[in-house]
Amino acid sequence: MPVGYSELPELSAVAGVRLSAQAAQVRYEGRDDLVVMELAEGSRCAAVFTRNAFCAAPVIVAREHLAQHAPRYLLINSGNANAGTGAPGLDDARRSCAALAKRAGCDAAQVLPFSTGVIGERLPVQRIESALDGALANLSENNWSAAAHAIMTTDTVAKGVSLTLSIDGQTVTLTGMAKGSGMIRPDMATMLAYIATDAAVESSALQNCIQQAVEQSFNRITVDGDTSTNDACVLVATGASGAAVLDDAHPDYPAFCAAVSEVSTRLSQLIVRDGEGATKFVTVRVEGGHDSAECLQVAYTVAHSPLVKTALFASDPNWGRILAAVGRAGLSQLDIEQVELWLDDVCIVRDGGVAQDYTEADGQRVMNQDEILIRIALGRGAASETIWTSDLSHDYVSINADYRS
Repeated sequence: MPVGYSELPELSAVAGVRLSAQAAQVRYEGRDDLVVMELAEGSRCAAVFTRNAFCAAPVIVAREHLAQHAPRYLLINSGNANAGTGAPGLDDARRSCAALAKRAGCDAAQVLPFSTGVIGERLPVQRIESALDGALANLSENNWSAAAHAIMTTDTVAKGVSLTLSIDGQTVTLTGMAKGSGMIRPDMATMLAYIATDAAVESSALQNCIQQAVEQSFNRITVDGDTSTNDACVLVATGASGAAVLDDAHPDYPAFCAAVSEVSTRLSQLIVRDGEGATKFVTVRVEGGHDSAECLQVAYTVAHSPLVKTALFASDPNWGRILAAVGRAGLSQLDIEQVELWLDDVCIVRDGGVAQDYTEADGQRVMNQDEILIRIALGRGAASETIWTSDLSHDYVSINADYRS
């Protein structure tokens, strides 16, 4: 069960977006594993993709198509990543786009493909093609929940968020869904995330908005330090609300970007809460750094330490593991006399050693919690950064050992 999250909330329809979920048996039996998203004519689309050098075939094709045409359809499958498949994988991705385009009456380059699942296996395009007629017949603006479930792989719950805001006195809606549970340190976005709004946003402003949101949300989470070959985050603006078109000079543009960032942050945190085998949701905040880069360097060193993560799983206040991780993070001329370590409101380390008022009972109280803040004050500048991570449990090993079984 995810930490502090039990089930998908009701997701609001977004005018100009229709979705469907179908069982194509890409890999799974008895569940939906194929999603089609239809975008109204005139919609604008922005996206950020994985930086993994072995990026998957659908990532390559989606980038190509996005540069050519405004998308009309997103085609998403779970269970098969179509990654590490070379030229045949590219052919499979393009063939699936062409199959949907033919049925929908649009150009193949107006279809963006996305895949998630097992790496190194050919995409069963024929099964996808066989499900497309049903997918198009069942398109509805109310199918966000079904779609959020269909894109899951090792996720234990579907993940989605909706909110509204006012632009020029007109109410606009944002709804987003994401999947991801393991192989999470995105370095761009997350495994797969889709956010749609009925606001009207100029193309460059839309791209800037999602890039800024991703940097402070999906690029600030880690479950296991692994960056996927398939990561993608997409922001669609249909303009169907009738609100004024936003550009970066519009007075409501900052509020819109803040709303996109809120949706992105909530989705990214849900991924950590549903980390494979996770029993703890952990915030690592590093303060007092020279710059953002060294704050992140320390934060990720702590978050990726197997010793820290297993201590979190055991609810063991073994603060020496955190101390050691900070010390090996590679900061030049770190003055350990200036460093402070905190667990929530409990100071563990001060003046180069254990804080005089620290007690094991106080540390244990915090470590028994499901949600924990590790705060590290470096005392060398004004920069700060926050990331979110999880513990490392027996179940993580079991899930990943059995993933292809």
